Amino acid sequence: MDIMVIYAIIMGIVEGITEFLPVSSTGHLIMMDKFLNFQGPPGKVFEITIQLGSILSICWLFRAKLWDVAKNLPRERKAQGFTINLLIAFLPAAVLGLLFHHFITEHLFNVRVVASTMVIGGILIILIEKSKLVPRIASVDNISPKLAFLIGCCQTLAMVPGVSRSGATIMGALLLGVERKAAAEFSFFLAIPTMFAATLFDIFKNRAELTADGLTLLAIGFGVAFITALVFVRWFIAFISKHNFIPFAWYRIVVGTLAWVTLVACGV
Repeated sequence: MDIMVIYAIIMGIVEGITEFLPVSSTGHLIMMDKFLNFQGPPGKVFEITIQLGSILSICWLFRAKLWDVAKNLPRERKAQGFTINLLIAFLPAAVLGLLFHHFITEHLFNVRVVASTMVIGGILIILIEKSKLVPRIASVDNISPKLAFLIGCCQTLAMVPGVSRSGATIMGALLLGVERKAAAEFSFFLAIPTMFAATLFDIFKNRAELTADGLTLLAIGFGVAFITALVFVRWFIAFISKHNFIPFAWYRIVVGTLAWVTLVACGV
């Protein structure tokens, strides 16, 4: 088996495991890319596309909810409100992504940034969890447009690699009074338009440089990420129903610290 295919499988597994955990899938992919010296498709097309594979696992797992919304959208206020809230929450990342996409991918997609944000994010998660927040909103259907917009603003922080899209939206929602499970579910749903848009944008931007081999690697990573995420999303939902996010915070701190130690040791 070609070594690049093996690397694509490994990257897909890492993506599927980390996408919905507050540990930054992008940060992990950047570190794995450095460690494996993975030469995938141009730009960040591979990373973004396999993230879409994970997001589609959410579409499958929550297909009943999504179908119910789509079916009732023309006539039911609840379905309309849910859809509008997702669009409102999606807008901040869409606007800032278009404005700063090039700068971020050129200057922030490196291990130094990831190592720093992993540690800082871990500390912030611990501080938020220790603050003993009292939730006021127990369901995604009770999230208001204003609250959706604020959660969307939190999502923009994840444009910096290592922050974690799910971590930023879930922690932000907790700070804004959303119950833990509802915060995670809204984060999952918000990932759908966000990652679809990011994937289409990156593929379109790099369409002239894509080759047959590149498309094969995309398909393999995409499929592996989808299957892996199906397993881990179920586990994550069960976990957060009974536990807080502090174990993930310590994981971030340890991984970020080890990354910095490695960088210093290698003189990078």
